[in-house]
Amino acid sequence: MLRVVSSPSSPANSSARRVLRPLTALAVSACLASPFVLSGCRSASAGTTQQMASPAQIDSARQSLSLIPPPSKSRYLAVHSLSTWENPYLTVQQNIATLHVTLADANPTSLGNDGMLRPAGARRQDVIVRMSDLPEALSAVPESSWPYGRVIAIEEAHDTPASARPAVRRNVESTLKTLGDLGVVVYEWNESSGQH
Repeated sequence: MLRVVSSPSSPANSSARRVLRPLTALAVSACLASPFVLSGCRSASAGTTQQMASPAQIDSARQSLSLIPPPSKSRYLAVHSLSTWENPYLTVQQNIATLHVTLADANPTSLGNDGMLRPAGARRQDVIVRMSDLPEALSAVPESSWPYGRVIAIEEAHDTPASARPAVRRNVESTLKTLGDLGVVVYEWNESSGQH
């Protein structure tokens, strides 16, 4: 199931909403076509295998993502907290992942930047994505939301019960493979040390 969770918006963020419309449209169309809609969106059992994206979806998304420049190691390796990470990042759970995207600020001036009138959190969008929809979701993220280049941070969900940890780790491994197939560099985030 895809679900869009957005922060409160203001009239100043109307251009940011226009930029994310393809991502929102993806969420709505995938949700309507989802078999989970009929089943009440219940969690899959630990033995259920995740559906992966088709080779055609991966090729299409890879072509879209190739327009984003290669990653700048000097920029993204200097980041030590996900709260200051500017590129998209993924929080991988047992059956799904949450794609966190910070839209670029539409106002080019530095007046009030990240202050009360222009908080960075208001530009952040969180989209819950099935693994099979990950390539399409990443290709819908605007190029301006990739300031470090084609690199994405990935972390395991916090407070995962011990019984679900193996399934989460398998999901992380399949996500890493998909991201590698897409040509996206992965910065695997370790919660305890804040590094990969």
